[in-house]
Amino acid sequence: MATFDTSFLGDSLLGRLSFRSGTLPDKQALPAGRHNLGIASERDAVLIVPDGLQPGVPVSLLVMFHGAGGSADKVLPFLIDHASQHGFLLLLPQSQFPTWDLVVGGNGPDLERLEKALREVASRFYIDPSHLGFAGFSDGGSYALSVGVTNGDVVSHVIAFSAGFMSAFQQNGTPRIFIAHGLEDEQLPIETSARPHVAKLKAVGYDVTSLEFMGPHRIEPAVVGLAIDFFLKPTAQ
Repeated sequence: MATFDTSFLGDSLLGRLSFRSGTLPDKQALPAGRHNLGIASERDAVLIVPDGLQPGVPVSLLVMFHGAGGSADKVLPFLIDHASQHGFLLLLPQSQFPTWDLVVGGNGPDLERLEKALREVASRFYIDPSHLGFAGFSDGGSYALSVGVTNGDVVSHVIAFSAGFMSAFQQNGTPRIFIAHGLEDEQLPIETSARPHVAKLKAVGYDVTSLEFMGPHRIEPAVVGLAIDFFLKPTAQ
């Protein structure tokens, strides 16, 4: 990926988050279950808290971005059982408009809402910095890939399901990356999306796991299971 002098742009326009994980919470932890975080009056971010979390013990957090025209409830069924079984927090932001700001005009309100949501979660739970993942499907996959690479000094894992594009003005950190795409994807052909992304990322030194599966433009439960295994695999010491 090419690099440019972007010093004249503000960090938020570049997709940079000021949030940092690993800080001690200063509010009471939320009980197990589904919670609206209260960061927006409409299309609020949703947090799934599994049973059995221990106070003060670092917990993994996976952030899942829905596809265009979607919502938290569209992607939640593919992940909620994994969160419950493996005991990780699941955060589901929702775009302010039909798709993510980066897709239609650049970083803006959705990045601000993501920042607020992450801070609210971190105020109640001690997030494990080595297992903070950004994942997404379709436009949400493009968002996860773009914002994840831009904030790879914060995000440890990036998971892109059938992502269309990658837009990163900066590369920060070295997140591990998982890219899955259907060979029969009629909306975002693999030849012009996943394969070029994998090649570019590997060329600049990222640890990339690439999975091509037989299927169209949709979330495959079996692929999600492999992505969760990728996310939860212990990091090398």
